[in-house]
Amino acid sequence: MENRWAETYPDPLDDCVQASRLLGAEPGLVLHGGGNTSVKMTVQDITGEPVEVLYVKGSGWDLATIERPGFAPLRLERLRQLVRLEELPDSRMMNELRCALLDAKAPDPSVETLMHVLLPHTSVLHSHSDAVITLTNQREPLVKEVYGDKVIVVPYVMPGFKLARVAAELFQEQLTDDIVGVVLMNHGLFTFGDTAKEAYDRHIQLVSAAEARIGEHTSAAAEPVVLDPLAIAKIRKEIGPMIVSRHTDPATMAFVNRADLADVATRGPATPDHIIRTKRVPLIGRDIDAFRRDYREYFAENATDGLVMLDAEPRVILDPQLGMLTIGKRAKDADIARDIYRHTIRIIENAERIGTYQALSEKDLFEVEYWELEQAKLKLAGAPAEFTGEVALVTGAASGIGKACVRALKAKGASVIGVDLTETESTADYLGVRADVTDSQAIKQAIAQGVERFGGIDMVIPSAGVFPGNTPIAELDQQTWRRTLAVNTDAIAELFTQVHPFLKLAPNGGRVVVIASKNVPAPGPGAAAYSASKAAVTQLARVAALEWAADGIRVNTVHPDAVFDTGLWTREVLEQRAAHYGMSVGDYKRRNVLKTEVTSAGVGRLVAEMCSATFGFTTGAQVPVDGGNERVI
Repeated sequence: MENRWAETYPDPLDDCVQASRLLGAEPGLVLHGGGNTSVKMTVQDITGEPVEVLYVKGSGWDLATIERPGFAPLRLERLRQLVRLEELPDSRMMNELRCALLDAKAPDPSVETLMHVLLPHTSVLHSHSDAVITLTNQREPLVKEVYGDKVIVVPYVMPGFKLARVAAELFQEQLTDDIVGVVLMNHGLFTFGDTAKEAYDRHIQLVSAAEARIGEHTSAAAEPVVLDPLAIAKIRKEIGPMIVSRHTDPATMAFVNRADLADVATRGPATPDHIIRTKRVPLIGRDIDAFRRDYREYFAENATDGLVMLDAEPRVILDPQLGMLTIGKRAKDADIARDIYRHTIRIIENAERIGTYQALSEKDLFEVEYWELEQAKLKLAGAPAEFTGEVALVTGAASGIGKACVRALKAKGASVIGVDLTETESTADYLGVRADVTDSQAIKQAIAQGVERFGGIDMVIPSAGVFPGNTPIAELDQQTWRRTLAVNTDAIAELFTQVHPFLKLAPNGGRVVVIASKNVPAPGPGAAAYSASKAAVTQLARVAALEWAADGIRVNTVHPDAVFDTGLWTREVLEQRAAHYGMSVGDYKRRNVLKTEVTSAGVGRLVAEMCSATFGFTTGAQVPVDGGNERVI
């Protein structure tokens, strides 16, 4: 592993920030908030008295991007008193750590804070190095073979106060000036030094030694299987409203096609803290009911009184055709499971190549999965947003009403597939797909992309549309007429045909909200093509509501009017329409009976609400969003 130290700073905390970021930038060392770092300093408190302080990484901060405020400052003398206790429940320990803070606004200190206290050095760095874990997760561990007497080896103990007590005894017996690191079995690596650079240099040296022992290894390439996206949606239907992402990179496909997959992949996670994200084992194959039965048995065999079982759904599915599916309540959670299991694959394959991969016992893993601190987090988390685990497809997602619908759906917890002619940037919970809604094959590919990313489709918002301008029928050309109907009507009819099988598999029932127009109940002169196309799509939605009700799919329509912050309304069109009515542009924008300006954000919020349980008994409805139009009323 390359040593990337660049510059030493006068302030030790700045040096600690740099070392932390260097560790965090290496996925082979730190994943998704894992690892922690610290520095010991003497500062003046508010009274001017010198105080020894431990600055330790705070919970919720990522080492890759941590800044000075991400370190919790604690009174070191108080922490030294805590490590002398014989017993201390972890929940009480965390309370004591907060009581030792110099700043009440600081983040919660790491659960491994007391390990940093026990090491007397100024700087301490801790990672979950893949290479080091590969050495520890062996039937015959290779740590001593690689490191000799340079490190102290701590047998596996659950993180928290118990680990600190065991480590304290070992450090008292074994910690000398010749020791450069501590290896926690099935957990990771600590290094330390008088400076952050010294601790970092030692970290890189020890990780590099482990990498050298493991050597280079490349899995045999395996081609991904082209799969009907409905296969993924059917699996998601069994699991429930969660995000299911498919991964078919060469290393993953090689792993899922191992002859011994069912053996090596079910020995347990690389390190116990991963169990929170991946569960103890993945599902091999597609028998979800069998996985649930096994999980319930695992819980019954290990649970103590008062524990409430977590959901029994898998978080990782491995299958020779599917590749790897990762599952989470949100897209971010599925992505974390993906990242962790990709590293697990590498650790398992390397461990098998140099020995025999072996994880912790079922009992040890259960203790972490049902740790009192994790249970407390669940109780404090509160109810998830309403659309958590659900997926919406929105056309015309780059601007106007479509963009507002994306925002409103995401605000309710949904992951969104956004389709538009204009490219939009993808994020964890948003997949931007550039496609022409009139291109049937492009829409088919967009749906397939979205299902591979999120697992299915629960809601569809056809928002893409064109307004050809103010043209009397006597002057209307066929090209304009056909183009308007192609985008506003034909494309939605084709979209309906393609999404119906996915909406039918939506765990909470499918929902469609069509963006039509006030021009359906109250057309105006000069908008024949637009009015006709929106009237046609309204009829299409009504028929879909009749046909799809048996499949549990609700289909409703909104009729916006005078939503002027959309691409349909150019300044020129606005001026033309205002002049037609003999109004100023400002008055024209508020010509409704409520004298209010209708916004795309307001339409988006209504659309999202119509997908919610509030409208759970409503289908085939047409709802105006126009501030009150006299002709409609």
